Amino acid sequence: MNPDKPGSKMNQKRLVFSMLPLMVSALLIAIFVVFNLSVKTPLFYSSNLQNHPSPKQFSLLIGILTRADNYDRRHFLRLIYGIQSPPFAQIDIKFVFCNLTKQEQRVLISLEILRFNDIIILNCFENMNNGKTYTYFSSLPQILSQSYDYVMKADDDVFLRLLPLALSLQPLPRLDLYYGFVIPCQSMNPFVSYMSGMGFVLSWDLVEWIASSDIPRNDTFGPEDKLVGRWLNVGQKARNRFSNKPAMYDYPGTNGRCSHELIPDTIAVHRLKRWDQWLAVIRYFNVTKELKAAKLYHGLDF
Repeated sequence: MNPDKPGSKMNQKRLVFSMLPLMVSALLIAIFVVFNLSVKTPLFYSSNLQNHPSPKQFSLLIGILTRADNYDRRHFLRLIYGIQSPPFAQIDIKFVFCNLTKQEQRVLISLEILRFNDIIILNCFENMNNGKTYTYFSSLPQILSQSYDYVMKADDDVFLRLLPLALSLQPLPRLDLYYGFVIPCQSMNPFVSYMSGMGFVLSWDLVEWIASSDIPRNDTFGPEDKLVGRWLNVGQKARNRFSNKPAMYDYPGTNGRCSHELIPDTIAVHRLKRWDQWLAVIRYFNVTKELKAAKLYHGLDF
């Protein structure tokens, strides 16, 4: 067939006109798809972001200095802290003690490690005022698989409320920081002396400094929390110091002016030596409020 003949040109025109509706439909569908994606894709991604937790803003290691034989206390504290989880902070809790001395410790604590993986055994002899705190801080850069923004040393007779603690740390500097409850009890000046051993926080750079400096290495005998303040003063460290009173305190009636009544804005309550004291604190802060009534739990007080 000769494409230059008039009949051939007419057939081509008829073919074009017959396909025109299909081409228009295809164009409209393409426009709709492009428009739909441009409008809905951000909403789709927004929905996905909402379904995933936001990244942690900072990390905190809490080392609870205790003794190997304090099994019941460790298990209890795992319950207390296991139900607290601030969404914007990575908080890891480890129980810290010195070398084991009994075969039963080696067996039982091995089981704890297998189950909970929350124990640090330092290379030291168990002691109160002969270098345990120094060994704790100075060992961390070598034994941890990660660094943290902050490291806390805490006693095993303190109740920490992790969300208020994290909120109080959130706006603070990540470097050269020393945070806690300043001694003496009546002082409000964090630069006067040192932070109570109930629980104080150091930024990671200060932990690394303790591990490498001769100042703390040559001054490890004596009241250890007081020594930490002295190290920082001699080394001209911790320019950022914060004492969080009255949110940190000793249990009512246990330690003179360091004690006061329980308050809603509490971060730490110290000197909880008896179970009745722990019970009073748990009830005051309604620690079990998330527990829902169920047929499985007969006789619980809701």
